Amino acid sequence: MRNPHTMRHSIKKGSPFRRSVHGAMSWILALVLGPAWAVAADWPQWRGEKRDGKSAETGLLATWPEGGPPLAWQAKGVGAGYSSLAVGGGLIFTLGDLADGQYVVALSRDGGDHRWQTKIGPTWKDKFLGARSTPTYDGERVYALSTDGELVCLRAKDGELVWKRNLPSAFGGRMMKTQSGTDWRFSESPLVDGDKVIVTPGTAEAALVALDKRTGKELWRTAMPSFSDNGTDGAGYSSVVVSNGAGVRQYVQLLGRGVIGVDAATGKFLWGYGRVANDVANIATPLIDGDHVFVSTGYGTGSALLALEKTGAGVRAREVYFLEADTLQNHHGGLILHEGTVYTGTGHNKGFPIAVSLADGTVAWGPVRNEGRSSAAIAFADGRLYLRYQEGRMILAEATTEGYRERGTFVIPNVDQFSWSHPVIAGGHLYLREQDNIYCYDIRSKARERSAVSAP
Repeated sequence: MRNPHTMRHSIKKGSPFRRSVHGAMSWILALVLGPAWAVAADWPQWRGEKRDGKSAETGLLATWPEGGPPLAWQAKGVGAGYSSLAVGGGLIFTLGDLADGQYVVALSRDGGDHRWQTKIGPTWKDKFLGARSTPTYDGERVYALSTDGELVCLRAKDGELVWKRNLPSAFGGRMMKTQSGTDWRFSESPLVDGDKVIVTPGTAEAALVALDKRTGKELWRTAMPSFSDNGTDGAGYSSVVVSNGAGVRQYVQLLGRGVIGVDAATGKFLWGYGRVANDVANIATPLIDGDHVFVSTGYGTGSALLALEKTGAGVRAREVYFLEADTLQNHHGGLILHEGTVYTGTGHNKGFPIAVSLADGTVAWGPVRNEGRSSAAIAFADGRLYLRYQEGRMILAEATTEGYRERGTFVIPNVDQFSWSHPVIAGGHLYLREQDNIYCYDIRSKARERSAVSAP
């Protein structure tokens, strides 16, 4: 049988036959390899398919050998920045600052060969060098937001510009600022939902905007009332997630004044909650669980669980509980929800692993001091947590309420800046962006490798 990856590229891109063959081959492989090896092979946007930091893959290494899993390949030349990666369509997409500007860069998923790069703005030089947003891939196009607020839509196959809109000039977009007037510029990753792309200018007149993903035409914008005295005006550093809480499809986003919900069809402001906002930087992407939203920020603030409830006027957010900062505060590494437990790193710029019950906020275990230092970016796959620390240490640990159980560690090569880019798990591999480098590690279990090799 021919390699399905090779076969897919031998058929004309975009044809119905190509799509049917790709689907059929995926189905055949699932039967051949069995349910234990069924994989979600792509990671098309910030924090994965559902923006929750989780991969559905199984058959991955339960422990890492000394020195970490084997390095499959390394690529250079993606530029400076903290952007994570989107993986899909045989390509990897990221943002980086090269010598003459900020670029969306596309590389081959197999080997990291450069395919194209498209300039979308100037380089950004502040205390934290480079790009911050992660591109979003929808199968045909790539959407990316530059550090200075330029939203672009590019053709995925060659990087050609389809359309662009500038958040500051088109919508008055601005970031929340510290008391000293500092902001770290636009960092969100655009959300593609159906025919819409959603971004966050962050103003009272346009808190969120929806654009036609094919043309960039404005569909709606959210007028946001004053709902909080906490925090500061402007967009935060988080990214939009989708909720169907209280039976209403809505977009949930963490801004400078707190977390809000917006009607997905009309852009109408539904609810806002400000207790979790701080006046420096609100960063972590909220977690969605049915009718609940869990949100956390650092800088001595804390965490909250909200219940979304239907009202005559729409939806309200009721605080179920609030956890003070000394119990749980997540700086910018993100949150994982697995089987009713929130796993994350706590402590401002600490990243101490902790497990907390979503239902009532009780601590199952932690915080734990391990070898990692400063904030920890977190991802999940196959029952395990992937923790990446600011100084470049990767740690594998079990996602269990029974205690902190570490299963391997290694240090990413060539770390000379803050190692903040979030880990990506796709197709049996762990992808790590480290400034100008991308490292791809093979994390497939031996049993999965043998099954793949013996497939007819």
